[in-house]
Amino acid sequence: MKSPVFLERQGYRRRRLQDVARLVPVLGLFLFMVPLLGNQRFGNELAVLLVYFFLAWAFLIVIAALVARALERQAADDRAQEAEE
Repeated sequence: MKSPVFLERQGYRRRRLQDVARLVPVLGLFLFMVPLLGNQRFGNELAVLLVYFFLAWAFLIVIAALVARALERQAADDRAQEAEE
């Protein structure tokens, strides 16, 4: 019977964080395309569209900052672990 494949927890988390970092631009594209796909929801009001774009932009900045912070923390943990060995 084969033993299950075990992935190191830190390596697994780092790869998932990298996957999230790769998906942030795709999420941004989706968020910016929503008003173009469903114009009925926003109507023709320019102010509503500008507020939506600003909030989507701010949301993407916050997500990118959180992912970058988590990736940096993971890299620092990896460096500390390598220094111990």
